[in-house]
Amino acid sequence: MKSKIITTLLASIGLFAAVGAAQAQTAAERVYVIDPRGEVVVSGTGLCWRTGYWTPAAAAKDPAGCQCDRDLLPKEVCDPAPAARAVGAAAPAAKPTGDRISVAADALFDFDKATLRPEGMRKLDEVVAKAKDIKLDTVIAVGHTDRFGSDAYNQRLSERRAAAVKQYLVGKGIEANRVYTEGKGKKQPVTKPDQCPGAKSKKVIACLQPDRRVDIELIGIK
Repeated sequence: MKSKIITTLLASIGLFAAVGAAQAQTAAERVYVIDPRGEVVVSGTGLCWRTGYWTPAAAAKDPAGCQCDRDLLPKEVCDPAPAARAVGAAAPAAKPTGDRISVAADALFDFDKATLRPEGMRKLDEVVAKAKDIKLDTVIAVGHTDRFGSDAYNQRLSERRAAAVKQYLVGKGIEANRVYTEGKGKKQPVTKPDQCPGAKSKKVIACLQPDRRVDIELIGIK
């Protein structure tokens, strides 16, 4: 059963106590609500309760990550190669996984901008339509830039681009607490190193358009 961020008010005294204990924990410790027995708090339908520190990367480091969010974590985290497993250790229990839909929004932004282009908005409308076709759990939006500019500048720009996508999706009805954003700067271009050679020019900038993007992943169950 998939873990979800719960937006309704906590109704029981036991859950209030558990949440209070979780607030005393730091992001480096646990990203799931833990009860006084050290167990993960789950909803009536078996969904793990996440703290405000939850991100996919942090969940991969939490001891309960594979129990709660197996389908959001890299395969090697929850299913290491047989040689890496301890002798006699049981294989992880199978868990239903949701459908992942990757959308490469390669025309979202102009050069050096974080403002959505009209074409980018149409692409995001397609994402919203896809999200309505599934029981949506999480949207992960990862911003990218082209190679021009410093690492620090491009990191900030990529984060602004991911935030612009989140703002648009939320404006179209997707819950804000289901959308997680991250920036990768210029570290993950999709153009090849020799594909757009030369100094900054209109021709080279146009060639690098696919790198100015936000990769969007929808995770849910049909």
